[in-house]
Amino acid sequence: MQQIQLQLSDLLYDQAQRRAAQAGFASLDEYIGDLVMEDLTAETENLDHRFSPKVVAHLNTILADIKAGTRTFTEKEVDGYLREKANRWRESHPE
Repeated sequence: MQQIQLQLSDLLYDQAQRRAAQAGFASLDEYIGDLVMEDLTAETENLDHRFSPKVVAHLNTILADIKAGTRTFTEKEVDGYLREKANRWRESHPE
């Protein structure tokens, strides 16, 4: 195993510590390692099995609303929604 040293501002360090604790990681090192692993595997991971007909229908409804202009999502709204869903999942799946 390789060790690296990171320099983070105090604010960034505190935020990362909080995020790691909220996500249930034992340490900031573990959290950062998971982020790197997630980034490296995200490009090659096949997630097709998660797109059931029900999920695809829901996504198509959202897409139709967006195209019709009846609903739009900012990047901040999407990030917040996904973060909330991920946190709820982590809370419901303790180690």
